[in-house]
Amino acid sequence: MDYGFVRAAAFTPKIKVADTKYNTQAIKKLIDEAVNNQVRLAVFPELCITGYTCSDLFLQTALLKSAVSCTEELAEYTRGKELVVLVGLPFMYDGKLYNVAAVLAEGEVKGLIPKRNLPNYGEFYEARHFHRGFEKARNSVQFGNSKVPFGMNILFTFSEIENLILAVEICEDLWVPLPPCIRHTTAGATIIANLSAGDETTGKAAYRKGLVTSYSGSLICGYIYASAGEGESSTDMVFSGHNLIAENGNVLAETKRFLNQSVTADIDVEKLVNERRRMTTYPANSCEEYGDKSDYLTVEIGIHNQRMDLQRFVDSMPFVPSNTKNREFRCEEILMIQAMGLKKRLEHTNCKHAVIGISGGLDSTLALLVIVKAFDLLKIERSGILAVTMPGFGTTDRTYDNALKLIQKTGATLKEINISRAVRLHFEEIGHDEKVHDVTYENSQARQRTLLLMDLANKVNGMVVGTGDLSELALGWATYNGDHMSMYAVNSSVPKTLVRYLVQYYADTCGDISLKETLYDVLNTPVSPELLPPDESGKIAQKTEDLVGPYELHDFFLYNMLRNCYEPAKIYYLACHAFKNCYEPNVILKWLRVFYKRFFAQQFKRSCIPDGVKVGSVTVSPRGDLRMPSDACANVWLSQLDSL
Repeated sequence: MDYGFVRAAAFTPKIKVADTKYNTQAIKKLIDEAVNNQVRLAVFPELCITGYTCSDLFLQTALLKSAVSCTEELAEYTRGKELVVLVGLPFMYDGKLYNVAAVLAEGEVKGLIPKRNLPNYGEFYEARHFHRGFEKARNSVQFGNSKVPFGMNILFTFSEIENLILAVEICEDLWVPLPPCIRHTTAGATIIANLSAGDETTGKAAYRKGLVTSYSGSLICGYIYASAGEGESSTDMVFSGHNLIAENGNVLAETKRFLNQSVTADIDVEKLVNERRRMTTYPANSCEEYGDKSDYLTVEIGIHNQRMDLQRFVDSMPFVPSNTKNREFRCEEILMIQAMGLKKRLEHTNCKHAVIGISGGLDSTLALLVIVKAFDLLKIERSGILAVTMPGFGTTDRTYDNALKLIQKTGATLKEINISRAVRLHFEEIGHDEKVHDVTYENSQARQRTLLLMDLANKVNGMVVGTGDLSELALGWATYNGDHMSMYAVNSSVPKTLVRYLVQYYADTCGDISLKETLYDVLNTPVSPELLPPDESGKIAQKTEDLVGPYELHDFFLYNMLRNCYEPAKIYYLACHAFKNCYEPNVILKWLRVFYKRFFAQQFKRSCIPDGVKVGSVTVSPRGDLRMPSDACANVWLSQLDSL
């Protein structure tokens, strides 16, 4: 199983202008390199057989014949090799010269795609030599000793590689208002190859990268951009060999300029297909508005794919940007989104008080900081925040002290209620033995706390702000009608792995050294609901991740299941890659099974969660992102894991 990954490469051979034999040999060496690296799509620059800068030599019959002959030689060189090669050459057809891309595979020329948009401004004079390419493909045009399809509207499908559909455009085709890639992708292409020979001028590289990135994003496709480099004539221009591979708005790989480097990346075509399916605004393949697939000629290629060691970064923390600057920006943005959501709700209800339970843990800390921010935005005195600490059977001195410090340092109003007596009375009423530390023992405490918060909110005409996060909602790690419930849930779309960084960011930017120290101690406290008594040393005995598994794994599972719609087998495969230095495969598999079991079994809790602001692309709100039946079975997903 290849899990939907296709290895692509963009090559810039060092050529000699008009020396087709030399250039052919240079391309062959790079083809060998591609084969050794298990590349399936190898893209070379525009007119690389002859060189882009041949100028009026393109009118020479000898050069044109040699280009065709060398292309046939390269086609034969692909025989027995599991890859597709794309090269550029001038090609004479029906009395006119075309700038074309030749698609080579299985020892054959599979198709010729002409350049549609010919730059004839500035330093470019392509219209002096070439004729504008036509869209509708001719099925059998004579090319050397064989007949091949010729035209822009050709889709290359792969009988042995699911979801890979290749289309081609050439250089300037990308730079126009309506590039061919729009039609190609809406006709079904998942990967666009661009053979280019744009020269390098100041600022052009950034613009080029922006084009490739943005079109790969808006068209939800993979984009391979191969550019000419050293070896082209420098009479008036210099070519940098700026090669790019992008996927759905993200650059997977990029070469340094002026070095004639190759670049390789694994494109996830399954992810692209899944995203198009999810995006209901993405047009159908037969949509007349963008171009009907029936206007296209389909050419099938029979190369095989295989599973390989990924040459692709798999982020173990997809919710958290790895770049510090980006992460800080994201944290500031999310804190503001959370605060603005709460601000609106407080304004709408004309509420001047917020009630929150403070445990000294991460989630309640973040929620308190969000309330503070919302109150500041509303210019309401922070004393209107009723922060309630409710120690019980499992409360440790560390979390208790931190709760008190947080309340004091944020300017909230403290109220302390020990729940032990009330819970013991409840145990007596329902006939529960306090020595039995089961789910009743735990949930009774959680529900007592929620009861107190709700009644206090009524008393002060306030609003209970929930503290539970996205990871807990996904796993159902909340007491139904206990901490599961509130009047507004500010953390409900924030995963646990991100909660930590939000609190850390606040600590680092608050300007209060004392508050920072407290927040960092909260960060260093083990995650726990503290519903079981402490151990003999007074430390937390009930650690959440020992019970349900590491949150970093569960957040990884959650993101790839909901955002990318991956199958369990692929999630497992990616997790083994992303966490290869952290967890053994059997450990990952164990917790992945737990994830699916809990995710499906606990949907009933998510079906009735309170309102809460959306901050990212993955949430589980029943009113928006996750319309899932509470009675859905996990058997299909679990059975796939059983087969691994």
